[in-house]
Amino acid sequence: MALTLEEKKSVVAEVAEVASSALSAVAAEYRGLTVDELTELRKKARDGGVYLRVIKNTLARRAVQGTEFECISESLVGPLLLAFSQEDPGCAARVIKDFAKEHDLLQVRFVAVGGELLPANDIERLASLPTRDQALSMLMAVMKAPVEKLARTLNEVPGKLVRTVAAIRDQKESAA
Repeated sequence: MALTLEEKKSVVAEVAEVASSALSAVAAEYRGLTVDELTELRKKARDGGVYLRVIKNTLARRAVQGTEFECISESLVGPLLLAFSQEDPGCAARVIKDFAKEHDLLQVRFVAVGGELLPANDIERLASLPTRDQALSMLMAVMKAPVEKLARTLNEVPGKLVRTVAAIRDQKESAA
C-alpha cells in the first residue's frame, strides 16, 4: 500500500530526528528474510537501544540531509534496513552482527560513524567498541592504578621497618 504525502513527511521527520541524535548507522540488505525473522530482529534492536527502520531509499535520503549521516545518501541502493545507535556507537553494529551470524541472508552493506562512510567489514571494529559502562570502568581502573600504587609504596616503608626490627630481634634471640 502506497504512503500518502503526509505519511511520507511524518516518516522522513521521524527518521531525521533519530538520525540527528544518533551516534552511528548500519545499513543491511534484508532480502530473503521472513517476517518472523524481521520481527525478531526488531525486538533485539529495541532491547539493545537501536532504532531500526525499513524505509524507501528516496525517503531515507531526504531524512539524512543535514545530519552527519548525509554521507550515506549515495549508497542507499536496494532493499535496505537502517539501524541507528542511540546509546553508544557500537550497539547497532553489535545487534546487526549478532543477528547476521544466525541469519546468512542479512548482509551488511555499509557503516557510518561521525560523518564518515565505512565499508561493511568495519562492522567488526564498531561492534567491538566498549559500551559506555565498560568505557567508564576502564577509565576508572586507569585512574585508580596510580593511587593504589602510591598506597602500596607508602605502606611498604613501615612494613620494611617492622621486618628489619623483627629480623634483628630474631638474630639477637638466636645468638643468646
